Amino acid sequence: MRPFETTVPFFDALRLTLDAARPIARTETLPIGACDGRVVARDVVAAIDVPSFDRAAMDGYAVRAADTTGATAANTRALACRARVFAGDVSPVPVGPWECVEIATGAPLPPGADAVVMVEETGREAGVVYVRSAVAVGQNVGARAGDVTAGAVVGRAGQTLTPAGLGALAATGVTAVEVYVQPRVALITTGNEVAEPGTPLGPAQIYDVNQLTLAALVTRHGGEPAALRTTGDDLEALAAALEEACRHDIGVFSGGSSVGDRDLVLDALRGRGEVLYHGIAVKPGKPTAFAVVNGVPVFAMPGNPTSCLSNGYLLLVPFLRRVARLPAWEPNVAHLPLARAIRSPADRHQFYTVRVVDGRVEAAFKGSSAITSMAGADGYIEIPPGTGELGAGTVVTVTLF
Repeated sequence: MRPFETTVPFFDALRLTLDAARPIARTETLPIGACDGRVVARDVVAAIDVPSFDRAAMDGYAVRAADTTGATAANTRALACRARVFAGDVSPVPVGPWECVEIATGAPLPPGADAVVMVEETGREAGVVYVRSAVAVGQNVGARAGDVTAGAVVGRAGQTLTPAGLGALAATGVTAVEVYVQPRVALITTGNEVAEPGTPLGPAQIYDVNQLTLAALVTRHGGEPAALRTTGDDLEALAAALEEACRHDIGVFSGGSSVGDRDLVLDALRGRGEVLYHGIAVKPGKPTAFAVVNGVPVFAMPGNPTSCLSNGYLLLVPFLRRVARLPAWEPNVAHLPLARAIRSPADRHQFYTVRVVDGRVEAAFKGSSAITSMAGADGYIEIPPGTGELGAGTVVTVTLF
């Protein structure tokens, strides 16, 4: 056994981690339909006005506003209806003095017209329309370029595309966008005791949880997970796995990061790179390390599923999002009272999983090795070192998953 000589405070570990983040520089061009959540690499400029013509904003009649001056229910203005135009069509005739054209929402305004009277403000007999309410120039009209002007930036470099942002691009006819690639994250599970789901378990084996949970976390936060083969507790095999991981943008080991005789990931890291920290004064997740090997950042997470996933949220997610050029993650929070007292180690910064039941906060944490400590939780509460006990009824901040 090689016990920890020192541990670093959690926020020091987070700072060291984020300081090593280098925003991704590679780009790719993708069809617009594949760009939701992706980060624009180069300004996208509108090639056309949107809309590219004046159009009706209401169903009704295209008119010359001057011909409706003074119109009331008791003193209507009679206009001859010359034609009918639908969205996608063009009026076959212009609008002259004391004339109108029946028009549908979205249809181009006929030449000569400068306003639209809503159908509700009219009456009609045969080919004559009686206007009961005056309109001003431009009323009920969507003006050309009222949404987007040709030459305007509709997708800004660094912008994270949303459904609405994609809609703005589509409105200008864009079919493909240059975006930053998603960082490739190599995921390596270690340990002789770990078996892949779907294979028979040996008498002392457990199924791999961490590769699946980390892959889901990476995907959710802008990365591209690459599940590498499970590696046993063998220094030569771990060195080979590390070499393979360094062909990616980020490497993440789970297991083998503690201080036992077979916890050899740190030996592999120290033999090939710089370990920035090993051991964090945090619960769960104390045996976590972070290194840089040949310019590639590498996390060594604990093998226990709750410890691994907890530090995945707390360290890997903010690091990955910075590399992916995504905005910092801002999870929802709730301020609620504790149902029962919770004790915390005085020397640890604890991130304690909880669930919310009937508006009160209950413990969900069972232990670092129990994945249900996370799966059965709605979120976590942060308990700073030196806190000791939080009494029943204490209002705590729950960070929701």
